[in-house]
Amino acid sequence: MREHLEFLKFSSTVVKAAAWIFLCLGLVGSAAIFLGRLPGKTTLDGVVNLVSAIFFFFLFYVIAKIVELLIKIVSAIGGSASGGNEIRKE
Repeated sequence: MREHLEFLKFSSTVVKAAAWIFLCLGLVGSAAIFLGRLPGKTTLDGVVNLVSAIFFFFLFYVIAKIVELLIKIVSAIGGSASGGNEIRKE
């Protein structure tokens, strides 16, 4: 498991970046809908867009935090499959 830690760190960073991108694009899109810049869209569409952007932000952010927690756990136990408590034959 230890050999995958760099990939997990990188993927956690990518997922956090995706979370912030979803939030920013959702806020910009919702603001455009609320200000009437998009014809044919109602205020309800803006609310749905805003709520879904916030939901996906928290979803991706929590996933990234879980991956970071997994990295800390693996680092703390030494990265072995049995938790560092192997029985060694002498």
